[in-house]
Amino acid sequence: MARKRREKAPLRRWSRNKMITIGALAAVASAAGYFGLNSMIPVNGSSPAFAFPANHYIKAAHDRSGYVFVSQSSGSVKGVRTGAGGSLINPTYTFGNDELESLHFINEDYETHSQHNLNIDEFNVHTHDLKYFESQTITFIANKPGTYQYYCTIHPEMKGNIVIEQ
Repeated sequence: MARKRREKAPLRRWSRNKMITIGALAAVASAAGYFGLNSMIPVNGSSPAFAFPANHYIKAAHDRSGYVFVSQSSGSVKGVRTGAGGSLINPTYTFGNDELESLHFINEDYETHSQHNLNIDEFNVHTHDLKYFESQTITFIANKPGTYQYYCTIHPEMKGNIVIEQ
């Protein structure tokens, strides 16, 4: 009895365009992973922080007393200590030790359209000089107990304190 010979299925070859497409997708995925991982590194850290930061919203403004930082967080939010009369101008923020904090800073100086920045030297927090209605977010680890000043280098009267509890 004669055996039937099996025919082999034709080999599928990868076309040049298919290989280029797969290579480009791999490059895009690698770049997204690299930049995504690096965006999770706090400004005063060396490795990604896989945690959700506490968010604090601060705006730069001008009122009758001059240039000020104004907290956009309510007085009941953890981390905000209000001054007399419930004022949130140049507030003192209180953070726990080793907590991940995110400062969302926006320049809303409608009256003078001045540039502003926000700095906390001890934690390497330095925003760019932001023009009117520009914003920047800085994430850092509050890992040094004590009282520190945040300030604007352009307008020295703009300053407040952060307290890191032990």
